[in-house]
Parts: sequence; C-alpha cells; structure tokens
Amino acid sequence: MHTKPVLLVVAHGSRDPRHAATVHALVRRVRSMRPGLRVETGFLDFNVPSVRGVLESLAAEGVRDVVALPLLLTRAFHAKADIPAVLREAPAGLRIRQAEVLGPSPLLVSALERRLYEAGLTPADKSSTGVVLASAGSSDPEASAVIADIAREWWHTGWCAVRPAFASASLPRTEDAVRELRALGCERVAVAPYVLAPGFLPDRIARGAAGADVLADVLGPAPEVARVLLERYDAARRPVLAALGA
Repeated sequence: MHTKPVLLVVAHGSRDPRHAATVHALVRRVRSMRPGLRVETGFLDFNVPSVRGVLESLAAEGVRDVVALPLLLTRAFHAKADIPAVLREAPAGLRIRQAEVLGPSPLLVSALERRLYEAGLTPADKSSTGVVLASAGSSDPEASAVIADIAREWWHTGWCAVRPAFASASLPRTEDAVRELRALGCERVAVAPYVLAPGFLPDRIARGAAGADVLADVLGPAPEVARVLLERYDAARRPVLAALGA
C-alpha cells in the first residue's frame, strides 16, 4: 500500500490572531472530512510554524511526499513567486508538488451563498438583491479578471446584479459598488467577502459595507471550502497514482 502524500496547507499569515484561528478551524474541518489524511499547516509570515519549519520536521520524520496547497483564492503573486521560492528551499529528500489555488470553483460560490443566507437572506430574495463580490484585491491583472468573471457568472444564477469590488490594488472599492447597486434599483444590497479569513483587508471590506443591508461573514471553515482543498489535493497527487498504477 502506498503512503498518501502529506497535505501541507500554506497560509499567508497575519498579525491579526483571527487569521490563524480561522485557518486552523478550516484545517480541522478538512481532517474531519478525510480522517486517514495527514494535514499540516505552515505560514509564510507572521505566524508559526513557518512553511520551512514544517518541511524540515517532515523530512526529519522520514516523510517523502508532500502536496503543498496554497490557501489562496486567486493565482496572484504569492502562488506564482513566494510559495514556489519557499518550496525550492525544502530539504532534498522531500518530493513536493504544489497544488492549484482554491479558486475559481463552483463550491466557493456555494460557500458565498451559504454565508449570505446565514447573514439573513433567503433564496427568495435573490432576484431583488444586488451582491458585491468583495475580494482583497491584487496588483495582478489575471487575479482581478478572475474576480470579474466570477461576478458575471454568479449574476446569471438569478441575482438582481453582482458587482466585483476590491479592498486594495484595484477599483472599485466596496462602498462604490454598494452605491452602484443602489443606483441600479436593487431592492437590497448584500456584501459577500470573497476572503478566507479575517484580517486587515476584510475589515476594510466590512467598513465599506456600512451602506449595505447585509454583510456576510468570511468564507472561513465552510464545508465547501474544505471540499475544494481536498479536490485540489487529489488533483495534485493524481499523476503519481497513475505512475504507481494505483
């Protein structure tokens, strides 16, 4: 029997203690959904353990295979530069594959809707509600374009309108998108943060949502998010399973 690769969840890290607490809650959810899978967490910055520290510990234990999964919603700078750089410095005995980032995924849209309904909306409200899809923002145009695509596709599922907004790097800001949806004539306006954990930029989104009727919670440990993590893990280890004939 072949040992499954360890899943290393690579989180950004934050000075805000809510960030790490939310990451750990999500990882607990992943473990509960796949009891036989070993899941570790490493942070790029601010929190411990560091990604490098976890990789060194795994190598010292004799682990050979790791799937490193960026806890990111878009393929921005961290996924393209930071994380590969850290993984290249891993101990020589480890074979590491970097999984794809979480988004886009229909499951994440389901998680956004879950959070909106938890905040008080009902499916019957869809056609009269405008939604601001509020992301952290990125200077990477590819990442911003993906957010705009998600907003467009989500609107086609029956909302009055869906507008992307960004807490940094790109425009419009959350408050501008709220105003635009009011001007369009949507009966109510809801803000759906497309972010994984609380922190500085999610707080900025919340402030921008002051003029909205509904502010949903961050995605956090939603079961749909945990399912996406496992999908990305399975996809990353599939080539090896094929090579082993498994």
